[in-house]
Amino acid sequence: MTRVADGVRPRQAVIVAGGRGTRLGPLTADRPKALVEVAGRPFLDHLVASVRERGFDRILLLTGYRADLIEAHVAAVGGWGLDVTCVATDPADETGPRFRAARDHIDERFLFMYCDNLWPMPFEAMWQGYLQAGLPGMVTVYANEDGYTRDNVRVGSDGRVERYDRTRQEDGLRGVEIGYGIFERSVLDVLTDANQSFQDAIYPGLIAERQLQAWVTSHRYYSIGRPERLEAAARFVTGAPAVIVDRDGVLNEKPPRAEYVRSWAEWRWIPGALEALALLRDAGFRVVIVSNQAGVARGAMTRDDLEAIHDRMRRDVMEHGGRIDDIYVCAHDWDEGCACRKPKPGMLLDAQRDHALDLTRTPFIGDDERDAEAAAAAGAPSILVSGADGLLTAVRGLIAATPDAAVAVRAGR
Repeated sequence: MTRVADGVRPRQAVIVAGGRGTRLGPLTADRPKALVEVAGRPFLDHLVASVRERGFDRILLLTGYRADLIEAHVAAVGGWGLDVTCVATDPADETGPRFRAARDHIDERFLFMYCDNLWPMPFEAMWQGYLQAGLPGMVTVYANEDGYTRDNVRVGSDGRVERYDRTRQEDGLRGVEIGYGIFERSVLDVLTDANQSFQDAIYPGLIAERQLQAWVTSHRYYSIGRPERLEAAARFVTGAPAVIVDRDGVLNEKPPRAEYVRSWAEWRWIPGALEALALLRDAGFRVVIVSNQAGVARGAMTRDDLEAIHDRMRRDVMEHGGRIDDIYVCAHDWDEGCACRKPKPGMLLDAQRDHALDLTRTPFIGDDERDAEAAAAAGAPSILVSGADGLLTAVRGLIAATPDAAVAVRAGR
């Protein structure tokens, strides 16, 4: 199998969009799955907008069922301003024959996507991982720690895929392959006349030769494969901008190490923090607080004490024109080995899933390196602040860089 020979970044996304989408029932009776509407637009539009934003300028659509409707939509939107090619085969074909029929249109290196999964792809980081692995294939694997769906892969300690089971029946699987793969065109050499899926035709050989890398992510993907997932997908694509904010040292004066704010009487707002939260609300941002509070586990205060502090904090914020949408707390001790205590990303990932956040667009504002490390582990940008007006200055800069935030919220985008 050919390994990566150069560092030429792929510019083409190959999207498989030929299935009937039978699990969507009446929604696909008169249209292909890729054209099912999410938040008032065909899901395909959201996919293409995402890859275009990440520097892809060529799209190859492998179609089958109601291929005519996809071609008509591509024409109606002017190809989204990109170089778009549609190759249609029989609706009964699996994805392997679709790739075989379209081979002459496929670049030497391409991005492989499903038409029903949307994920905020950090492509530049993925590309560096692909180059470092030096293998002809890399797939994205959702870690699935939250049991979002049934597992279908197993990834080894070296980051290579060890098993793939499309039926999801094998024991020992952990993780879900979601597409968003980077492949050399040479992997298609093994395709035969058999009516197999791309995965069943390509993955076993790569896995046997230890040639398939995994890019593992804990950021939830959004699928329209089943009707019950449409609402979450709509929340993801229409959600208001958001910011995640640390508490101690950003909102209130930070106590010395191993000391804690144990009651509201000990709370001291940092100058400018309340004004900053009000500005965020005016600009249409959601605000989520995350905070390490080991004082609970260490006996300095109770959960009830902490909730009382946060109740008063929320009231103060509201009285000054702001809003806190949610609060996440790690109450574990320093050495309990939990997944939520910063610098681990657990609280940020919980917030992502609960609020359908796009962490690639959601900055985490903190005051020390643990906050920056947690943001990096979650795939979010970070902003470090300090001193009086630190949060206020950061928020003003953030709003200035997102001038259309409030307009987008009012328009339902």
